[in-house]
Amino acid sequence: MARMRAVDAAVLILEKEGSTQAFGLPGAAINPFYSAMRDHGGIKHVLARHVEAASHMAEGYTRARAGNIGICIGTSGPAGTDMITGLYSAAADSIPILCITGQAPVAKLHKEDFQAVDISAIAKPVAKWAVTVMEAAQVPGTFQKAFQVMREGRPGPVLVDLPLDVQLAQIEFDIETYEPLPVARPAATRAQAEKVLSMLNASAQPLIVAGGGIINADAAELLVEFAELTGIPVVPTLMGWGAIADDHPLSAGMVGLQTSHRYGNATILASDLVLGIGNRWANRHTGGLDVYRSGRKFIHVDIEPTQIGRVFAPDYGVVSDAGAALEVFVEVAREWAAEGRLADRTAWAAECRERRTTLQRKTHFDNTPIKPQRVYEEMNRAFGPDVRYVSTIGLSQIQAAQMLHVYRPRHWINAGQAGPLGWTVPATLGVAVADPESTVVALSGDYDFQFLIEELAVGAQFNIPYIHVVVNNSYLGLIRQAQRNFDMDFCVQLSFENINSPELNGYGVDHVKVAEGLGCKALRVFEPDGILPALEQAKKLMVEHQVPIVVEIILERITNVSMGLEIDNIVEFEDVAGTPEDAPTALALLD
Repeated sequence: MARMRAVDAAVLILEKEGSTQAFGLPGAAINPFYSAMRDHGGIKHVLARHVEAASHMAEGYTRARAGNIGICIGTSGPAGTDMITGLYSAAADSIPILCITGQAPVAKLHKEDFQAVDISAIAKPVAKWAVTVMEAAQVPGTFQKAFQVMREGRPGPVLVDLPLDVQLAQIEFDIETYEPLPVARPAATRAQAEKVLSMLNASAQPLIVAGGGIINADAAELLVEFAELTGIPVVPTLMGWGAIADDHPLSAGMVGLQTSHRYGNATILASDLVLGIGNRWANRHTGGLDVYRSGRKFIHVDIEPTQIGRVFAPDYGVVSDAGAALEVFVEVAREWAAEGRLADRTAWAAECRERRTTLQRKTHFDNTPIKPQRVYEEMNRAFGPDVRYVSTIGLSQIQAAQMLHVYRPRHWINAGQAGPLGWTVPATLGVAVADPESTVVALSGDYDFQFLIEELAVGAQFNIPYIHVVVNNSYLGLIRQAQRNFDMDFCVQLSFENINSPELNGYGVDHVKVAEGLGCKALRVFEPDGILPALEQAKKLMVEHQVPIVVEIILERITNVSMGLEIDNIVEFEDVAGTPEDAPTALALLD
């Protein structure tokens, strides 16, 4: 048995568990852990500028590839409290990240020592597990359990807090015989699969709602196979976007109050049975339950038993990992297809596709200042099916979901339930670290971009290239639109006359100068015909310089984006598409 410091054992366990990418900031109370990372050399590390940003980098890293678990590391006190937003964001979207904090020595925890705070108590409401390790001999078991907790059931984040003396204490530990703890996976039974298939068969217009659980389970191929076997159209949620390609004949569009398609909402209102797999029935998807549920039955499949019935009681519930459920669903569907027992969905699927051709929003505007719809039209032209998009919240995210196209799982990476401003820059850096070969494109409004803009320097320092499209209307656009209900425009304007950049004409912050000052390249666009050339130039600059490339697009100040309070009453503030020329990059109009 080898004798070593507890932190050496912890780092060896990270390597053995396959979690070898960290994001963080060193400090006095976590320096022993950093010394162990230096000594063993198996953990790569990106130095963030802010610990909240490091937690979002870890999120982006996890979200980018199946099996990844990003690590966020910080010192005692405020480093841990800075991680709370990242823990909340990860927990809300079922994303496993491991946050590791330093702490004052055990004997000082009750003495109000410098930066001594009960971070595990603070983190518990937003973490799947949060623990301060009080005995050095418990460090190996704590990290072993941490990985089991993150992976088992509904995935989620864990915080492990390490007092300074616990880190430094000598323990006996044998990494050679270390094994990860087993992870239980609830699985649908054959009888449950037959019940689900029977209910689908008995319906006339069934739909599948594909949630983020399918992405987490790496089960997109099984979903598509099941849809193709049964002929049932698929509605992805925002977190499940990419589980089926947008150009697949059975892709029926997204549903909801904001990030939705006109044809998606119309299709779910025409359905009579909905099979939800790995989804939460989030309120931005459903709107009012009276409208959403009226006239249709529901089946809900989820890995977390208490998730079933949390929002509303389904007609039938199955506790199962999404991948395990789809495995047995596909097995039964294959057999029934061979026996001619599956209902014919040809007419229903054709009806859903027809809605895609007639219920599109207009994107082609030649106005100056630029209308945001034109931005997404040009992004569709500039970026192919391999692009990975990253975004968080705001009118930019909502309209992007209405107009961009996603073709693969984990190619739309989005903070869903929490939606923290500032998430996009650091999360995108995490995604680009996880998949350096992809073209990674971030999308932000100007306010989201400003929250953690300093993290652009991380991309410059560590040569993490990506393209960041910033749509700038110098407004808190989503909040301003919500304030219409109060007949006000209050505390939401970001505009001012920048004495150093008069060419901005009152749009305030000069994002180009800031980005350049942080070591990146930046372009600015004022005219709609300049968008595509700027995006093409950004692709070349990204390859040439290997740093983040910012493309700022100056928009009209006020835009009201399509949304509403019920899925049958979405307000369209602009003309809808009447001809293919109105929406030239809409997939349905290219068929």
